[in-house]
Amino acid sequence: MSDFFASFSSTLTEGPLHQLLAMGGPVMIVLLVLAVLGLITFIYLILVGAFFAPRLSKKLKGIITLWQQDPASVNPQTVRQQASRWQKLNPLQHVVINTIEALQSHQSNQQVRETAARDAQQGLEPFEAPLKIIEVIAALAPLLGLLGTVLGMMEAFSAMAATEGRANASQLSGGIYEALTTTAAGLVVAIPFAALAAWIEFRLRRIHKVVNSSLVSVLSATPEAFSSPMELADESAMAAPAQPAASQPTAQAKSEEEFETHGRQRFAHATG
Repeated sequence: MSDFFASFSSTLTEGPLHQLLAMGGPVMIVLLVLAVLGLITFIYLILVGAFFAPRLSKKLKGIITLWQQDPASVNPQTVRQQASRWQKLNPLQHVVINTIEALQSHQSNQQVRETAARDAQQGLEPFEAPLKIIEVIAALAPLLGLLGTVLGMMEAFSAMAATEGRANASQLSGGIYEALTTTAAGLVVAIPFAALAAWIEFRLRRIHKVVNSSLVSVLSATPEAFSSPMELADESAMAAPAQPAASQPTAQAKSEEEFETHGRQRFAHATG
């Protein structure tokens, strides 16, 4: 263990890393810290995405299909109890099951949609902060490289001014070399992180599309399907004597019109 720390300390003081920091000056240290921070953030994002990203699994797709065909046969409590540990980590499953349970309890359409939108947003929140960190690193790295360029050129002209314009090439090369090194280092850090930020944003858009599509499929179930056939028959028998025979076609047409309007509202965007 002591040999490992000795070799590591010698690398920091005499190795290529020390030479790179010596060539780039203090700006290079900041760029190195940003690169390490961005790499740690990307690894964290990959791990979080592997375990906690909303995903439409085969079992969840089957539950949504069964809900569309026969909503009365879906029992949210049974689905929660039968879910495996891996399925319990899926935020989309929690959103879908909670939405189904809210619809079965006959909550208002606006309340169900607002709750589903809030839960879906909470499922995507763990990815927003790492993405913002990577985007900031990709934006700051070229600016830090430009700052190193300015500092290097200032050092070069300062050496020229100290010698009253008679500075040789060796005196000027140090500042110019530092300027070029920091510029190159800033671009080397910024380019891959800019590409990573674009890829992560693309993945988040696809996840958002899957979540919206799943919620729209759940919300598109008709209200009549939540009740059993016996309940619908009892409601029809109770409502029939209360209306004259001549007014039944008008009431039926009005009910169908209300149902079509309610159905079109359920096909609206799931989160808004």
